[in-house]
Amino acid sequence: MFELIKQEGNARRGRMTTVHGTVETPVFMNVGTCAAIKGGVSAPELEEIHCQIELSNTYHLHLRPGDGLVRDMGGIRRFMNWSGPVLTDSGGFQVFSLAGLRRIKEEGVYFSSHIDGKRIFMGPEESMRIQSNLASTIAMAFDECVENPAPYEYVKNSSERTARWLLRCKAEMARLNSLPDTINPHQLLFGINQGGTYEDLRVANMDTIAEYDLDGYAIGGLAVGEDTETMYHIIDVVEPHMPKDKPRYLMGVGTPANILEGVFRGIDFFDCVMPSRNARHGNLFTWHGKINIQNEKYFRDPRPIDEGCGCPACRAHSRAYIRHLIKAKESLGMRLAVLHNLYFYNELMQKIRDALDGGYYGEFYREYRETLAARCVD
Repeated sequence: MFELIKQEGNARRGRMTTVHGTVETPVFMNVGTCAAIKGGVSAPELEEIHCQIELSNTYHLHLRPGDGLVRDMGGIRRFMNWSGPVLTDSGGFQVFSLAGLRRIKEEGVYFSSHIDGKRIFMGPEESMRIQSNLASTIAMAFDECVENPAPYEYVKNSSERTARWLLRCKAEMARLNSLPDTINPHQLLFGINQGGTYEDLRVANMDTIAEYDLDGYAIGGLAVGEDTETMYHIIDVVEPHMPKDKPRYLMGVGTPANILEGVFRGIDFFDCVMPSRNARHGNLFTWHGKINIQNEKYFRDPRPIDEGCGCPACRAHSRAYIRHLIKAKESLGMRLAVLHNLYFYNELMQKIRDALDGGYYGEFYREYRETLAARCVD
């Protein structure tokens, strides 16, 4: 399923083969929370901008339109007309983001819907059943994401409960995959490492779940309150304890610079809503740094967002035009900006893979780690 092709320091070049296609790693998963990229980008357009794997949200699709409907439509890939692999998160992040609307127990989490206030229960088994109905390629285990910093005893109890929930997820997925009417009986399961910013808790949790022989492992509960250097430190602490022959996923991270650092530290999978969210407000990424297209200096700028970029926006439109569209709140401007940022991220991952293939990732990392985090001066 996962082949580690080569390694440069901790940076890994891999290939993951799934029932829905092959994923070259390191990879950035383009986030379509409700089975769509916010900003009006369709699934066929994701193929055009070289997306390898799409990510959708279990909790949101369970509420609307309902995982039963998605199952009846043939699963999420057929529902959204996407031909490649899909990863669904478990709903566990909503345990964090909907803190005012939930109550956590050993059996699972009691929610109030953010849409209409309806009472919802989701535990490990329910999350696996929903994801089986969605028929994603990769399902994420149900966990609790704890805000950083948090009290040690709370984080300890939470991470231990997450490990217990993981065993329940594994058992339920095995049962679901054995049923004759399961849409994707080859659905994979990734476990999630938790433990806040406490080194001993992170290591203990990773050592425990590594024994479960899962299809992949994620580091969760980062980029939720801690500073960037602390996040990098926790990755460094956890990485030696992660199975070498399984894909590693850093959840919800992040900026281009974060990705360069994550790859440097041994991460294979990334996702984040930031590139599409930033694009909708005119904040765009280029190989010379970040720009805010709404700035006055782009009022008459005839150049594309990033010269040399092959995205649909840069091939056909000027900075001046895209700035006008976004200032005028025309939906086309938002759409073009999102296409550009996602194309940039997918191209970044391709360049990272090329650098690993060529044995010069260290040089690539040093060249771009500061440039991509800085403002473009032009």
